Amino acid sequence: MPLYDKDALDSARANHASGGHDELSTVANKMTEPLDQFQTISGIPVEGVYTPQDNSALNYDKDLGNPGQFPFTRGVYPTMYRGRQWSRRQIAGFGTATSTNERFKFLMANGQTGLSTDFDHPTLTGYDSLHPLSEGEVGRLGVAIDTLPDMAELFNGIPLDGVSISLTINHPAIVLLSFLLEHAKDQGVSWDRLRGTVQNDSLKEFHGQKTFAVPPRGGFRMTMDLVEYCTKHVPAWNTISISGYHTREAGSDAVQELAFTLAQGMAYIEGGQRRGMSVDTFAPRLSFFFGVHMDFFEEIAKLRAARRLWARIVKERYGATNPRAMLCRFHSQTLGSTLVRNGMLNNIVRGTSQALAAVLGGTQSLHVSGYDEAHDIPSEEAMRMSLTTQRILGSETGVPDTADPLGGSFFIENLTNEIEERAMAHIKKIDNMGNGSMLDGMFAAIESGYIEKEISDASYNYQKRIENKDYVVLGLNEPIPDATLPPKLYEHDDLEEERQKERLANVVRRRDPQITAGALDALREGTAGDANLMPLVLDAARSHATEGEIMGVFREIFGEHQDPGIF
Repeated sequence: MPLYDKDALDSARANHASGGHDELSTVANKMTEPLDQFQTISGIPVEGVYTPQDNSALNYDKDLGNPGQFPFTRGVYPTMYRGRQWSRRQIAGFGTATSTNERFKFLMANGQTGLSTDFDHPTLTGYDSLHPLSEGEVGRLGVAIDTLPDMAELFNGIPLDGVSISLTINHPAIVLLSFLLEHAKDQGVSWDRLRGTVQNDSLKEFHGQKTFAVPPRGGFRMTMDLVEYCTKHVPAWNTISISGYHTREAGSDAVQELAFTLAQGMAYIEGGQRRGMSVDTFAPRLSFFFGVHMDFFEEIAKLRAARRLWARIVKERYGATNPRAMLCRFHSQTLGSTLVRNGMLNNIVRGTSQALAAVLGGTQSLHVSGYDEAHDIPSEEAMRMSLTTQRILGSETGVPDTADPLGGSFFIENLTNEIEERAMAHIKKIDNMGNGSMLDGMFAAIESGYIEKEISDASYNYQKRIENKDYVVLGLNEPIPDATLPPKLYEHDDLEEERQKERLANVVRRRDPQITAGALDALREGTAGDANLMPLVLDAARSHATEGEIMGVFREIFGEHQDPGIF
């Protein structure tokens, strides 16, 4: 069903070609800046005005549809926020499990509706707090979790079946989720009552966050073993949060973020299919994670394009028939890299703008980065403001009252199409690297440094625009009076590292060494073969093997990754 009839298009085209165009030319002659310099942050040209003719090929049923209907451009659910608002999910993690548990409870008391966990660098890379490489980093930029007792302390007093839980961890995801599952078992909570997400996106680690622990193929096996096991035994759990956020923080533009994220998702689908799994069975538990930058309309269009492109790919390329397998459900986070130290409170405006874009783009859950995050881990006051921002958007603005309120905008629809087309060009290039296999293409793109080079170029171009003042950022390349009050920042307790080391040493001292060694030997044997690793990791977690010991087995068998270092 065409969105516009031919007579309306002809009339708009004739009007633009006559007086409207002449008037635009007159105004343009008086401008100091040429019109062709207007573009999105990602470099997509922006016209001075958009009309129906810019969307003349748009078909409502094929390209838009109603919310909750294929291709889901306008939203994944029919009622969207009229039925239930997005989850307010502020990430937290610092120091020991005890300290982060206290922050969790503070956030829940201030209106948080889902828990997200940030881990320290040693945990992210699979090293114990007692490892020499961990010195000075334990609990510094996330919570340190070494053992099953740490996980139990992290969620002490929090009903596991009463709140959605997110674990932002990738290569060690199979270990941390095993800790959580064993803790649930100790609490008498059936695994089918658990709701939440483990990031478990092993492929993006090589061009996004770069906290990889093993090479791409070993990491991918761990990811897919978790997917296969949880599809059978933890049915309500989201087994991968396919992440574009870290790719964007690494410097990609919006188009690259979308393209590389969906390419990762396609690789995981192909990995599942190679194991004989039905896409209709495991794809409904795949979710996504996008960053939200400052270009308001570009971000909205990116999120709309993500839903449509993913739905078409999963249905047309991978043969899905279950509509839930085609849904691009996603968490959004306002980008910490857009926050500026000078004029700290101005970041509240930045966070609000990005949060509004996420909501207008149809996000399922949202984190608003703390206004003081450019200085350190967000303070309690900053987190309270972030939650308040979400609550005001949800209750006072009227924005959630109707689904996809910008749908049909000449500009938004044109920009959505443009982002989709540009993203698809990247996807096709990676697909060609694998000779028609996106899984093989992603391995080739990672190992050759292709994705890393693309991101590096985009980051350079963005920085050049800032330095040339083609893109103005107040407090960064545009001076502002420093009227900000001295920030009351988070203060790291340096004794937390020693507390964690002592706690870990006590667990190791009290465990049965023979049982632990036996569990690690079984894991080593299974890793060298083709067994699903999840049951073996669960046994190791139950024996109080540490995260570092378990990941050490994987490093021993899979080896260590050498980054190509492409710039």
